[in-house]
Amino acid sequence: MSITEHLLRPLLAKSGARPLITHYDDAVGSRVELSVSTTANWAAKTANWLVEEVDVEPGDEVSVRLPAHWQTAGVLLGAWWCGAHVVTTGEGARIAFVGPDVPAGVGTAVVALDTMGMGLRQPPANGAVDYLSDVRLAGDDFQALFPIPGDTPALNASTVDDLLAEARSRAEKLGLSGTDRVLSTIDWTQPDGILDGFLVPLAAGAHLVHVSNADPAKLDDRRQAERTTRDLT
Repeated sequence: MSITEHLLRPLLAKSGARPLITHYDDAVGSRVELSVSTTANWAAKTANWLVEEVDVEPGDEVSVRLPAHWQTAGVLLGAWWCGAHVVTTGEGARIAFVGPDVPAGVGTAVVALDTMGMGLRQPPANGAVDYLSDVRLAGDDFQALFPIPGDTPALNASTVDDLLAEARSRAEKLGLSGTDRVLSTIDWTQPDGILDGFLVPLAAGAHLVHVSNADPAKLDDRRQAERTTRDLT
């Protein structure tokens, strides 16, 4: 079973309407909240798109070079759902996900990182793909064509089993639980940033409140507004 199924199935069974990820970007003054169901929907669309349009199979490399963002959550969970091996280098990868400020070409999916989930204002050059515009056409439900064994590569040198075990171990050491609302400013660099800033809260079933480009003067306001119980910085 994939990492995404391990993480989302128990949460969907409890309440799909429950908030799972709230993303602030202090540089633009935005706030976006995703429920468990909405997060699963973005992940399913991404997984379907990767399988149908990019021919990704379990173990195939998918490069993700994106900052911490609610759209990055959909990319990561979608890639893992279809068994992709998330890496940082684009060399040899089936597709490379990059932000709008990174030079792109054939084999590259540009993620607009738009607050409202809009695609690029102009089509990307050099044969690149506008991820957000394309992925909207993909199916809302995902059924894996192949089983995802626990020894499938998942994130750099870690397998599915390794990554899940490490995320759960770190969450346990921190004492996180499904009742926590976790404020984090950790960027999702690979591999520890993705582990500590993204997977650890999800492995605990906690509500992740992530602040990108954090303004230290606003963090107390974020804690109060979101009623957070723990910090990850």
